[in-house]
Amino acid sequence: MDIKYIGHSCFQLKSKLGSVVTDPFDVSTGLKLPALEADIVTVSHGHADHNFTSTITGDPLIIEYPGEYERNGVRVYGYESYHDDEMGAKRGKNTLFKIVIEDINILHCGDLGHMLTEETLEEIDVIDILLIPVGGFYTIGADEAVKIISKIEPSIVIPMHYKTDQHSNEIFKDVAPVSQFLEKIGAPQTEPEKKLTLKKSDLTDQMRVIVMET
Repeated sequence: MDIKYIGHSCFQLKSKLGSVVTDPFDVSTGLKLPALEADIVTVSHGHADHNFTSTITGDPLIIEYPGEYERNGVRVYGYESYHDDEMGAKRGKNTLFKIVIEDINILHCGDLGHMLTEETLEEIDVIDILLIPVGGFYTIGADEAVKIISKIEPSIVIPMHYKTDQHSNEIFKDVAPVSQFLEKIGAPQTEPEKKLTLKKSDLTDQMRVIVMET
């Protein structure tokens, strides 16, 4: 399976079974969404920087709500959460998506805005690769992300939804860069990975934090 970071909260996951795109964004982010094709598109919530599905080709199955889904052997499980720490009162609901490809369990947290309950953690069960927001303000920040990571104990953590030089400064001025998260979790600042190619046997008990290049 290949993992490519498109930017913001958008990833492309590709395998011999099929492909998934998560949270495609519009131009309000300051980033340009490239041409993407997918069998499945997951949308964590209805904000324009996460639900720009109209340009994704391949006649994808678009998944926007909690539930269980499957296409071409790729399974997706959606779990209800919130975009803030007031049960959605400020920014509404958010869906966590567990994507199972080639027996690898990936959790995309969308714009998660709160700590996860023990009930939700039990429901989600084992996660191999965690895609988690770390920038704060609109989502959880570094402190909350580190706490959630310690509970999930994934093999690989890939941070997302942090400010970069390409992001709109007007909209994302209060969002932290990834360096703050790396400092909190004690991970070195290494060169970002262009693409990850993984199989189940590559995953170990020794957790790795991987920053990906857009």
